[in-house]
Amino acid sequence: MNTNDSTKKTLDVTPQDLALLGEGDLGYIREIAVQEAERLLGKKAGVAPRSRLFCLYNADGTPVSISGSREAALGSAFEHEIMAMSVH
Repeated sequence: MNTNDSTKKTLDVTPQDLALLGEGDLGYIREIAVQEAERLLGKKAGVAPRSRLFCLYNADGTPVSISGSREAALGSAFEHEIMAMSVH
């Protein structure tokens, strides 16, 4: 099988394209660092330095919620009526 790079196809998707994907009903969950949570929430949020955090995002990358477990992030997706995909 020839894996010539010239045969690979790419798809350019803009944040605006992603925003339209699923018309706001699709999102993803990703583990985030404490520093990212502080950037999103502000340092006054008081996040413990070794916390394990999961963020629910809309398909366009807009953060919706931050949770202390993947299960809680899935619960948040359910509450917001978002079908969440897990991103590693």
